[in-house]
Amino acid sequence: MLENWLDFQRATLALKCAGLDDRRLRHAAVEPSSMTILGLVRHMAEVERNWFQRVFTGQDIPQLFGEGGDGGFVLDPDQGIEDALAVWRAEIEVGRERTAGASLDASGTLSEEGAAFMGDPTVSLRWILIHMIEEYARHNGHADLLRERIDGGRGGWGGRRCNCRG
Repeated sequence: MLENWLDFQRATLALKCAGLDDRRLRHAAVEPSSMTILGLVRHMAEVERNWFQRVFTGQDIPQLFGEGGDGGFVLDPDQGIEDALAVWRAEIEVGRERTAGASLDASGTLSEEGAAFMGDPTVSLRWILIHMIEEYARHNGHADLLRERIDGGRGGWGGRRCNCRG
């Protein structure tokens, strides 16, 4: 169930990009923020890499978009949406490979900074999956606002903001 919800959130981000050209995906439409939908895709590629490769499997690998600490949000003029989506999808696949068959109770190790924040150096795969669902849901909400300001739509799922019945 957790993997399915995570895949739903991943698909939602892809839908937020659908039908927009590279120029519009670079548009920071909610001032004063510089956040863009393209930046969100890049950021989520970095997040996928961090949680499934660095934390869960303990790999010492570089950040995708440099060590500047921007989390992928700062855009590269030479990388458009097709490149960003390809990197993001590749990171998703690597994460799936790293977690395939793993127990939800299997754990990964946080960085020293992360452990200090969390109060524990380890997190379970269950915790990571729940966190990833939350991370995507939060950023998909950002993408909703960006998309609405860019073209009046919300991208995907029939143009509805949500299917809540509240």
